[in-house]
Amino acid sequence: MALINTEIKPFNAQGYRDGKFVTVTDADVKGKWAVFFFYPADFTFVCPTELEDLADNYETFQKLGVEIFAVSTDTHFSHKAWHDTSPAIGKIKFTMLGDQSGTITNNFEVMRPGQGLADRATFLVDPDGIIQFMEITAEGIGRNAAELIRKIKAAQYVRSHPGEVCPAKWEEGEKTLAPSLDLVGKI
Repeated sequence: MALINTEIKPFNAQGYRDGKFVTVTDADVKGKWAVFFFYPADFTFVCPTELEDLADNYETFQKLGVEIFAVSTDTHFSHKAWHDTSPAIGKIKFTMLGDQSGTITNNFEVMRPGQGLADRATFLVDPDGIIQFMEITAEGIGRNAAELIRKIKAAQYVRSHPGEVCPAKWEEGEKTLAPSLDLVGKI
């Protein structure tokens, strides 16, 4: 996965947020933590359950200083129609980006060849625009906002504590590791 530790590529997209159409570029993402949450299509089945889970946890993401960008190859008009007609999607307060050109989806290398749809993929981007985390699941496997929040907390901890790393299943407040020669063969 060559995208880890690389800078996000330039993009300019139309989105839907808070009853308005908005323009978002890669420059808008810099300086804050961001999650790019790719999903195949509006008006589908697993996707609204995932987006509703994000919406239900959006306040927690905001407290962590993280902005959410839901991305599909649908238009921003389709996002508005879905938002206006689905109780689950109607909860969304974050930006839903329309990527009908496929620029963002291709930049993150999650375009399904020959289908024009994004894979079910999640990327965490740090304030420098560097990809710190990515996850891609098969079509029928929904993601979990609580697990994403745990991973964001770990990434933020590592960023603010150079020389420390978070072990498996690390939760905020638990012990971390300081990799050194003294630890080799002792874990």
